[in-house]
Order: sequence, then C-alpha cells, then structure tokens
Amino acid sequence: MTKDSGTPLRQTGRHAVSRILRVTGPLVEMEYTGGIAMYDLVSIGPARLPGEIVAISGRVVTVQAYEYTGGLAPGQTALPQGRPLSVRLGPELLGGIFDGLLRPLSGAGDWLLPDAQRTTAEDGTWLFRPLVARGEQVVEGQVLGDIRDAGSVRVKVLVPPGGGGTIEEIAGAGDHPRDAVLAVVGGTEVTARALWPVRRPRPVRERGDSHEALNTGQRVIDLLFPVARGSTVAVPGGFGTGKTMLLQQIAKWCDADVIVYVGCGERGNEMADVITELADLEDPRTGGRLADRTVTIANTSNMPMMAREASVYTGMTVAEYFRDMGLDVVVIADSTSRWAEALREFASRTGALPAEEGYPAGLASAIAAFYERAAAVTTLGGDRGSVTVIGAVSPPGGDMTEPVTAHTERFVRCLWTLDRDLAYARHYPAVSWAGSFSRDVPVLAAAHRAAGDPSWTRRRDRVGAVLAEADRLADLVDLIGIAALPARERISVLAGRLVREGVLQQNALSERDAYCGPEKTAALADTVLAVADRCRELVDAGVPAASVEEVDFGPLLRAREDAGPQDAAAVAARRDAVLARLGDVRP
Repeated sequence: MTKDSGTPLRQTGRHAVSRILRVTGPLVEMEYTGGIAMYDLVSIGPARLPGEIVAISGRVVTVQAYEYTGGLAPGQTALPQGRPLSVRLGPELLGGIFDGLLRPLSGAGDWLLPDAQRTTAEDGTWLFRPLVARGEQVVEGQVLGDIRDAGSVRVKVLVPPGGGGTIEEIAGAGDHPRDAVLAVVGGTEVTARALWPVRRPRPVRERGDSHEALNTGQRVIDLLFPVARGSTVAVPGGFGTGKTMLLQQIAKWCDADVIVYVGCGERGNEMADVITELADLEDPRTGGRLADRTVTIANTSNMPMMAREASVYTGMTVAEYFRDMGLDVVVIADSTSRWAEALREFASRTGALPAEEGYPAGLASAIAAFYERAAAVTTLGGDRGSVTVIGAVSPPGGDMTEPVTAHTERFVRCLWTLDRDLAYARHYPAVSWAGSFSRDVPVLAAAHRAAGDPSWTRRRDRVGAVLAEADRLADLVDLIGIAALPARERISVLAGRLVREGVLQQNALSERDAYCGPEKTAALADTVLAVADRCRELVDAGVPAASVEEVDFGPLLRAREDAGPQDAAAVAARRDAVLARLGDVRP
C-alpha cells in the first residue's frame, strides 16, 4: 500500500509501518496501512508504547494508547502487531501484582515506565505431573497434567480451546522450564502458559444457573442479600461509606478458590493496604499465605487512565483462565466508576456525541458486556467452575441516579447499597437493608432447604420484617419520643436495635468477628428473634415496656465478638442466659 503522495510505506513482516497523524492525550491517529483490524495491538513511537485500535475510518486509524504519550509527535512511526490485545496466562499469576496489561509490577521500582516490555519471570522451573499417556485421545479442555508447586491452588495444564486429538508427546514427571513444551496434542504444542485476547470470552461447554451460595463471611450479606456462585453484584456508595473495606473483607474471607482483585483508578495507599494485608493474612483453607491464591491487578489513579479500560477485561480473562480448571473465582473491581470515567475521557477526545453527564452512548452496552462474562459454567473439560463479579460503584456526591449506578443496577443480580448515615454512625458494614436486593434468594433458598436448613427463608424474612418495622417507627420516635409509643411498638424498636447491633453490625478488626461462618450467622439471628418474641410475650402479658427495656441485653450484643467465627453453641448459651433474665421480669 502507498501513502497519498505515492511514496511506498516501509514493511515489517506482514504489517506496514504507519505514520502518526495526530496525538491528543491517549488518542493517537495514524495512517491506514492495510492488514489491520479492530482491537489489534499497535506499538507507537520510538518508545513502542502499547495501544489498541478502536476505530477505522477511511484512511485514518484511531488508537487508544495505554501509556503516557508525552513526546509523541506527528510523523513518527507506529507498527501494527497483527494480533488483538492479549495477556499471558500461566501458573505464576497466583500471588503476583500486575498492571492493567498484566505486566508484573513486582520489582519494577516505583513506576512502570514506557518501553518497559516486562513479562512474567522466565527463570525457574515447574514441577509437572502428567495425568495422561502418549497415544491417548483427548478433547479440548481435558486435563493433561498439573503443576505441583504453583502454590495452594492446583493449577491444571489443559488441552487449549479448539485443540484435541492424539497425544503425540507428553513430558515426564519432574521439573521442567517454565516455557517448556509439556505435551504435543494433534500436532499442537502445549505449554503451561498461553496468550489470550482480553476482549474475547474463553469458551465453555455450557452456561448454567448456580444453586450454591458464595459465603462472604459478612452477616448482613449472607443473611439478607446472598449471592450465588457465578452471579453479579454491584456495591454503590458515596465517599467514606466503606466500599473498599467491605471488598477487602470479602477478598480475605469469601470461600472462593481464587481471588482476582482489580484496583481500577483507586488511590495508591488503598491498593498498598490491600497488598500488605493479603500478604500478611493466613489462608484459613491451607494455612499458607492468602496472597498465594490471589491475583492483584493494580491500576491506581496515578497510572495512565486508559489502562483502566483494559484492566477490567484483563481481570476477567485471568478469572476465566482459572475457572476453566474447575475452580470458583471471584473478581473484585474497585471501582467500575473509574473505568467508566476512562471511557468518557476517551470518547470526549474522539468527538463522540455525549449522552447523559458526558458518558458515551455505549456506556450501558459496555457495562452489560463486562458483567455478562460472569457465570457458573460447565467447562470444555466437563468440570464445574464459576466466575462471580463484585463491582464497586462510586457515584459522585453519593447520587445513586447517576448513569453508571443506574445502568449497573439493570445488569446485576445483587445490589449492596452502602448507606452514608450508617457509615457515619460507625455501623460496619454500612449495607442498607432498605436499598439493597438479591435476585439469587429464590434459588439459594431451595439450596438451603436441600442442605438441611428449611428455616433459612423464614429467618431471613423475619429479620427483614423486624428491620422494616423499626425503620417505619424511627421517624415517629424522633418526633414524639419512644415513651409515647404503644408497648408493642416500643418492643419493635428494641428488636430493630438488637438486630442491627447484635447481628448485622460486624467488627472488621476483631479476630472473632471479622469473619462469621454460616452456623454462627444463623445462631445470632435465631437468638435475637427468640429474645424479641419473648419481649413481646411479656408486654402482651401486662409487663410495662420500660421494664423490658431495662433488662441488660449486653451479653446478647457482645456474643458476636465473644463467640468464635464458627461457635454457634456459645451464641445459644448467651440466648439462654438472656431469656432467663427476661423470665425474672414481672408485671
């Protein structure tokens, strides 16, 4: 192909070297040279900055640059790579810290500089154990062997998608270089690593509905707004409402096999806290480090903005890689609002017609495309795996009607809205029971019944009813005072306080209360409901409400911190003690 002047373009392999026409922030326009396609990777300028083709119009190609473009100028060269933006997947991801393009940040110094073509470590070996023999017939997704020294997670080597056939070669048990060919299947070499385009979902045999709850260890969530494995959650909340703290706690305590934590545009000190705590915490499953089953993708607010746009897809691709091994993976994105701001920034530079609040018209489609990659699936190899997505939303000024929050609510199955008043009252987690929902409740209720807990639905409904009644009376109490209410309504207010402080409130800094097992959660809820029922019986029998309110409920409220994370028996003992005290109250 030639330029308009007729001067031939230089060729590098199959792809012509293009000339940069315009640079404005992360937007780079270059000449069309043929042999390129949407979302192809481009190396820009002398520093070979990474970029991605996002538009082709006539003889002009628009590239989204993922590094700072200072110093780029028209007339410099850009080289299309002939492949989509892809990341390198492998066992070494576990325990690692990466940027939005999955380049390792460990050992990179204070900054990740342009032209840093860093990849994962090449040195070292993997301890491989074959699980098939030469001459066997295998299909795509089938397990060929596993890596024994990749950490607490069993990492499998699979036949790649689209592969299959006769095993012509298989490596023996023992140590092998990290890039060694471990098998040859149908003429295709298989290693423990693979490149995969971040915007292309990895294939599965079947998507399905999950009937198993993801236990987060946070009582207000597991009791009132549970999430199924393979489902989607949004966590909207204004500044200071505890989004990052809640997501960090879920990353530490949920019962997923692998955690992919995407820090998208958040402050560097918050990401540093996440990394430090994960490195120091002991994994309750294995006794090792919790970080050993976590992949951290850090794209903080001082890193190039457009790398945020790629980071959520990078995190999802990593999650799908481990899901294909039959693992349950949780992707935590903090926050999707910063990702949407990057979309808005780039759209404004391209001159796209803005929609509400300046966001591009395709914002809703982009949000839907991200969340729809979450699923419980049957993998190509026939295993069950899942990717659960939990995305924080940071509405400016706490405005829950702004576009990112409003569109996200349309596409998620669970909403955990954080309430400013609860947060400022130091109630953690500040999840609003009036403004949250879970569409997974019906399927999880059936699962609880099948697992031997038929009272789960009734327990949840009763707790919700107590909170709703207490909220209804709150304004009336502020107006006329608690003493002016009828006795039963005064007990309703008391019951609401016991539920809030004795069940829903949790101490993230307490070894006994930071995590709460399902049995203890059920015991605390049943205990508070039993005490509330007894209080109502007393006032119905003629006992003054004031006499009931004077009973010391302190042991009940302290049970959540005094009892161990799984100690339902200790909670039951506190219940019996408080009921005994109520038995001494007389008219």
